Amino acid sequence: MNLLLVEDEPSVVSVISRGLSDEGFTVSIAPDGLIGKQMAMENQFDLIILDIMLPGINGLELCKIIKEQKPNTPIIMLTALGTTENVVNGLDNGADDYLIKPFKFAELFARIRMLLRRYHGVVSQDQIITIADLQINLSAKTVKRNQQEIILTATEYRLLEYMAKNKSKILSRIDILENVWDIDFNLGTNVVDVYVNYLRKKIDKNADQKLIHTAVGLGYILKEK
Repeated sequence: MNLLLVEDEPSVVSVISRGLSDEGFTVSIAPDGLIGKQMAMENQFDLIILDIMLPGINGLELCKIIKEQKPNTPIIMLTALGTTENVVNGLDNGADDYLIKPFKFAELFARIRMLLRRYHGVVSQDQIITIADLQINLSAKTVKRNQQEIILTATEYRLLEYMAKNKSKILSRIDILENVWDIDFNLGTNVVDVYVNYLRKKIDKNADQKLIHTAVGLGYILKEK
């Protein structure tokens, strides 16, 4: 899952980004409201965390802008402004939840999980495979690389999922035929090679780091360098 944190306090950024990264999330950082607006508009995030007191554009205004353009993106306001009026203002401007500093990371994490369940269904980190900047959501059957969604056919997805579940392991053509096509003998065709090539064009195209590799005479392997 990809999260955007818009926060100008380095100590808060460090705590949140480290904690969420340890939980398997990909966290992008925006140090002010203007950069946060640009990142939120140009990318697809599963959840956004906003501070209120931000340089450029304050969090309340930014929250309203994001919700007008992307109403299905959940937003948590994270701020030291804890009066009832501040909380109401945050919620009125579109925030889904409001957490007051100082906070315990466990509470923030619980609220993130709650909002992700509400917006995206039940989220379990064992349902997400991450290899470098490639993310495969086993529940939603979606694939992203560098935060950009990649559209695959059903067969391409099954092949990628099988390779990802066996990452860093050399898979023979027979292995792939048995587990992707449910065929336990060599067809004498190059169907596996053809579909691996399809995947390469979609997964590795324009990427500096190639993930799909050929083990000459043995098969294929999905791994980081």
